Amino acid sequence: MTQLIDQFSAYADWRASTAETVTRLRNWLSRNEVGDAQSDLRLQYLLDRLRDDKLTVAFVAEFSRGKSELINAIFFADYGDRILPSSAGRTTMCPTELQWSKGAKPELRLLPIRSRERQAPVSELKRYPEEWQVVPLQALDASGLQKALARVGETTRVRQEEAERLGFIIDPKGEQGLKPGADGLIEVPSWRHAVIQFPHPLLEQGLVVLDTPGLNAIGAEPELTLSMLPSAHAVLFILAADTGVTQSDLAVWRDYVQGAGPRQRGRLVVLNKIDGLWDGLREEAQIEAEIDKQVSSVASTLDIDTSAVFPVSAQKGLVARINGDAELLQRSRISSLEQALTGELLPAKQDIVRDDTQAETSEVFAQTRGLLEARLASLREQLQELTDLRGKNQSVIEYMMRKIRTEKEDFEQGLQKYYAVRSVFSSLTNSLLSNIGMDALRDETRRTREAMMESTFTKGLRDAMEGFFQHLRNNLQRSTSEIAEITKMLDAMYKRFSVEHGLKLAPPETFSTLRYEKEIERLESAFNRQLNTTLTLVTTEKHTLTQKFFETVAVQARRTFELANRDIEQWLRAVMSPLETQVREYQIQLKRRLESVKRIHQATDTLEDRVEELRQGESGVLGMLDELEALRQELAQKLGVEDGEATETRRAA
Repeated sequence: MTQLIDQFSAYADWRASTAETVTRLRNWLSRNEVGDAQSDLRLQYLLDRLRDDKLTVAFVAEFSRGKSELINAIFFADYGDRILPSSAGRTTMCPTELQWSKGAKPELRLLPIRSRERQAPVSELKRYPEEWQVVPLQALDASGLQKALARVGETTRVRQEEAERLGFIIDPKGEQGLKPGADGLIEVPSWRHAVIQFPHPLLEQGLVVLDTPGLNAIGAEPELTLSMLPSAHAVLFILAADTGVTQSDLAVWRDYVQGAGPRQRGRLVVLNKIDGLWDGLREEAQIEAEIDKQVSSVASTLDIDTSAVFPVSAQKGLVARINGDAELLQRSRISSLEQALTGELLPAKQDIVRDDTQAETSEVFAQTRGLLEARLASLREQLQELTDLRGKNQSVIEYMMRKIRTEKEDFEQGLQKYYAVRSVFSSLTNSLLSNIGMDALRDETRRTREAMMESTFTKGLRDAMEGFFQHLRNNLQRSTSEIAEITKMLDAMYKRFSVEHGLKLAPPETFSTLRYEKEIERLESAFNRQLNTTLTLVTTEKHTLTQKFFETVAVQARRTFELANRDIEQWLRAVMSPLETQVREYQIQLKRRLESVKRIHQATDTLEDRVEELRQGESGVLGMLDELEALRQELAQKLGVEDGEATETRRAA
């Protein structure tokens, strides 16, 4: 685990170093009064993401595949014993998160299974501590952790109708759901979700380990499959070498791993329990050939490359680490899996953070540089004007005043068009937000719920749910058209002010709703697999199906639209900010030019003083441009990106 800790530490250090440079940029903008409220908000939001960054690794498998043992071997061998319960049969009965946050208390939090009757998702219930049972982790040694964490596997027996009300599918054969016992009762998990918090070295650096239950339990918590697994940065799918890919394994893979989302990077398959082939009768070459055969078979069945399949022995790897047996550790192959995990997880996550940081800061740098260059151009224009006035008579100075006043009047006429555009912009913004806003989503959610509750037949239920997705797609498509109209209008205004008044304005940043459309498509695909099936519609009571739809699908759709609203509102502010800033700066410089010439008109001895003042101002702006460029190059170096921008020669005569 030392290698894992070192790599995670290096990633955490990189993040902290990047955040430090972003903080310096933010402070520099404020200190020199060249930033604006929008830039400050963007940088603060970026800093929050850098500091609260988490990396989630999910472990998915049917029961008895050695999933908890694998987690023990990779993360907790240093405790000298098993930490997560690992024995024959089912040990993890509910989704379990292992995490640590600064300032948290070591504890096990358990959400009772009957919370499903509250029609609230786990993500919402996390906000209410009173809904959870809390078990303090007083002793952080192996035995203390084992005793507390064993509660994750607790079960309770309920009547069939209650099990169905809690969202479990019942199957007398036990193939497609939970099988009733001889007494007719159904054994279900006691807990819906568990969160384990304790200060482990990797958890302290932002790692979150998600341990999932088997097929029958995982399917009963759609939020897990619709939200938690798709958002995981790495998913390890565990199989057993002695069974290969069973039908239930294949169902988990297709429905909950492969179908969890478009991201394929970070999806690894673990072929566990290869030590079952170490029977003492076969030679090592025969064992290797058998393992290779199993790897090829698994890769073919799952339709993946053999390089994504990792044969290991989690149990032997754990024993080897506890006993310090290097030979057994090598034979367990656990280290190869760890290298692949960090090789997949950390670079992918770092790429995302790097791209986000570069995108946010590059726009701030460009906007600030444009402002300073406009200020520099204005100072040099004023300096040239005043230098030309040396030795001139009063009539020339009066001509200069009239010229500047004319420029000011022309600019003020241009401002009327600017204000008109602002008015249209506000109208288009309101229309855009009415389509993609949360009020529209709430109205559609209410209509869908009413339609489902009023439906008498399966077709009515299906039409209502499918209509919900169609409405979301239509709203996103209308929003795309309105965004294009806003962008076109602003582009014309940017060009007008650039040509007529010499403002340094790059074309407005575009915005795409594609990521939200893709997320709705993914959500609909998961809905079609898990809820919109003939079996589910026929066998699930209408109230239960409606509850499950709105606890999972509608909640996830709301999160997507909340993200879209936040991003669009930020874009709307950002897209107007450069123009507003440049207009304000141009107004200030026009006013200063006019005041300078007025003072010179009244007292010619102030000319040289004003020339010197402007030269000092020019020097100050050049210095700020150099400082800004140094910050940009420093951040590019921290991010490890190629510096494609050639440093401009700013001290031109």
